[in-house]
Amino acid sequence: MATNSVKSLGMRRQPRQARSQERVSQILDVAERLFIADGYNATTTNAIASGAKVPIGSLYQFFPDKGAIVGALAMRYTEQLHHRFMELDATEMVSLNLSAYVDRIVDTTAQFFTDYPGYHSIFMQVQGTISELEEIENAADARLIEALAISLSRYHPGLAAIDYEAISFTLVKAIGTLLWLSLSQEQVLGERLVVETKRLMLSYLQGYFESK
Repeated sequence: MATNSVKSLGMRRQPRQARSQERVSQILDVAERLFIADGYNATTTNAIASGAKVPIGSLYQFFPDKGAIVGALAMRYTEQLHHRFMELDATEMVSLNLSAYVDRIVDTTAQFFTDYPGYHSIFMQVQGTISELEEIENAADARLIEALAISLSRYHPGLAAIDYEAISFTLVKAIGTLLWLSLSQEQVLGERLVVETKRLMLSYLQGYFESK
């Protein structure tokens, strides 16, 4: 997977010095807040630069337009989600029963969406309008599929590599879609969809992991 090429999508250049990295992070923080509060269409690059307290020229050194800023936010969100999964203790995960294992995977994903509401709020506004986002999303899913396949192979060894890959692909796509849809629902239904996601994942894995 060409991760580095995906990371550079939309940006004029990558920040290398600590000061530049801090400036880009500040721009992204302000853009995130404005996109959530005022909406993507109503937010200007001038407003983002002003809120970040950087000259507009400095913003354009890294981002040619708002779409590039959204692309960078997408990369940051997906990196944060991947980090959440990498933080799961492998030894502890292997010791869980299957129901608890499923709970940990689904709850980690659901909690991420709760902790980063901008992920859903912003990307619902620009869905289908910025082509690079699909490539970023596919690359992020590929990383999660790989991580989950490794976790499953440790949890229940003995299957073929293609089995773990296929199971992980199915779960990442299904869990991601259901939890994403739950964010657009009323609270009661949204919470119920999280429960149903766990039920679906548990029933699916029981077909492969009968002894667990």
